[in-house]
Amino acid sequence: MENLVFSLVLFSLALAMPWANATDQGPEEAWFRSLCQGKEKVAQLRFYIQDALSGPNATVWEVARSNITSTSPTSFGQVRVIDDLITAGPDPSSMKLGRAQGLITMADLQVPAIAMNINFYFSAGKYNGSTLCILGRNEILSPNRELPVVGGTGAFRMARGYSISNTYSYDIVANYGVLEYVVYVTYIELDE
Repeated sequence: MENLVFSLVLFSLALAMPWANATDQGPEEAWFRSLCQGKEKVAQLRFYIQDALSGPNATVWEVARSNITSTSPTSFGQVRVIDDLITAGPDPSSMKLGRAQGLITMADLQVPAIAMNINFYFSAGKYNGSTLCILGRNEILSPNRELPVVGGTGAFRMARGYSISNTYSYDIVANYGVLEYVVYVTYIELDE
């Protein structure tokens, strides 16, 4: 039996060897290997999220709820998708930078807190076509809420950092909020 196991291990290693030393790199592998030759950049971004929670132009929609959501003081179990406008200033008519898209889930039984999975997609400016990914717990009634930057695409490949968010304003009648985000991010800029 030991000889059979030993033979199978040797056979598996022999099959794996050609791929271990492959020199034919695709463009993605070449890019990834060249990271050490790139320069790490640090950026501070400030932008505003236009959060329309109701009305004909709502950008936040409920897609699921738990059995206790309607009786929970924190709306526990409510899941929403968002497609919010990102602007350069707090006014909705200021320069449009992109969209904040993702899922938010009310995930705390004691205090209003959201588990967030948000992609900031930039469609204008220096980072046009790039995304930043934010993931984490957002205790929405607290000031200076910190969330991690866990990655990105385009200019923000391999991004890491954190964001600080605050509620800039909230109109109860219109059910419309403006959220301020300040993002501190590091990313690799490759020499071209």
